[in-house]
Amino acid sequence: MSTETGQLQPATDAPSWEHFPHMADMGVRGRGATIEKAFAHAAEALNAVICDPVQVGTTTPVEIRCEAPDIESLLVDWLNALVYEMAVRQMVFGRFDVRIDGSALHATAWGEPVERERHHPAVEVKGATYTELKVYRDENGVWIAQCVVDV
Repeated sequence: MSTETGQLQPATDAPSWEHFPHMADMGVRGRGATIEKAFAHAAEALNAVICDPVQVGTTTPVEIRCEAPDIESLLVDWLNALVYEMAVRQMVFGRFDVRIDGSALHATAWGEPVERERHHPAVEVKGATYTELKVYRDENGVWIAQCVVDV
């Protein structure tokens, strides 16, 4: 299976997000100069599992808040909050502004209602898991935020 990647990040020339295969599920990984950017790019990877991000408009803002005892759990809670909002609102998202303060995450996700003919949703993401869950800085100082999502 080939790896899909997102837009290049100018500071590092590394993709800002990517998918990695994991048995019947899909791994999502975000990279960024800050932990907030890595979380935002992980959210982009999550949404790219569902549909082509280029097709998603960013007209409707949705506020998301969550807290967790550690940064890894915060990533899972953040992605699961997005899965919840997508299911309840029947939306897909294309842009994310993430702010992390200790154990709290405050974010705005911009998106639009799903249009099956235009978005061509491939799968439904059931949730983020603790499988292959990692949040860390690599040897180049780039933040990595990743986990496997159940599809």
